[in-house]
Amino acid sequence: MRYIDDDLQDKTILITGGAGFIGSNLAFYFQKNHPQAHVVVLDSFRSGETLSNGNLKSFGHFKNLLGFRGEIISGDINDKDLLLDLEVNYKFDYIFHEAAISDTTALEQDLMIKTNVNAYKDLLHLASAHNANMIYASSAATYGNAESPQRVGREAPNNVYGFSKLSMDNLSRQYMKESDIKIVGLRYFNVYGAGEYFKNTTASMILQFGHQILAGRNPRLFEGSDKILRDFIYIEDIIQANIKAMQPKHSGIYNVGTGKARSFQDIVDILQHELGTQYECEYIPNPFVGSYQFHTEADIATTKEMLGYTPAYEMEDGIKAYVDEIKRIYEEEVK
Repeated sequence: MRYIDDDLQDKTILITGGAGFIGSNLAFYFQKNHPQAHVVVLDSFRSGETLSNGNLKSFGHFKNLLGFRGEIISGDINDKDLLLDLEVNYKFDYIFHEAAISDTTALEQDLMIKTNVNAYKDLLHLASAHNANMIYASSAATYGNAESPQRVGREAPNNVYGFSKLSMDNLSRQYMKESDIKIVGLRYFNVYGAGEYFKNTTASMILQFGHQILAGRNPRLFEGSDKILRDFIYIEDIIQANIKAMQPKHSGIYNVGTGKARSFQDIVDILQHELGTQYECEYIPNPFVGSYQFHTEADIATTKEMLGYTPAYEMEDGIKAYVDEIKRIYEEEVK
């Protein structure tokens, strides 16, 4: 489905983090719906480098781009020479900035700020130099344990990732005052859908529960999972918000969720319905009590007004649309 009327002929689009989950979905959206656009994917791709928590530093994977016919650049957004080359040798009309250290459990505060905040400032300079609209990934992690529904202006990050994203938002507001380009920050809530598998253990619980069930195992949930609520949003609605952010009424920071909180128990129940299973759930103590978000729910009133965004997928719809991909990934990558 196309979300804007402009055919984007002769437009050049940069997607940072384009081999990742959301970035790769954006790349294929443009390839399918706006084939006359020139799409440039920039990603550091994965290596064996890990963070101190043992997780990969970069989740970018070539398999997320199989079938993509646009231009691909392997590079790090912290590389100032690379960004200078992009400034001199390209002319971008839109920049979708998805690249980040996105692991919320990462302890490397220096790397998080350098990559998520300092490099973003360099990309804002690039956008200004090219007069390109900037659409970037912020995060619901900016809210921490703030009361639901979460609203812009009520931030309370409780990890360095959330702090870095809030710092990006603050930097964006400064540029909004000083620059003529449109800048839109999208605070993603709990995203799930095709392309997330290579996030490994940071992939959504929808995928992880799906694979537990396909393996014939009883789903394992925290005790009280019917009362642990999140705003889970299907990837197609994330893409919708990004595309509509290309032509916003105003620059700004906007929540992207469904506006409805659903439980982890709901996930398992819907998955079992779609997969035709009836495994008994196992409930284990929650070791994160005291440092765990028990309720997230996006206030999307301003997003609807300013971006024309309306979520199209309830969780039942999203999981139904996703289940064949969950099965495919299990057969090809997991089994």
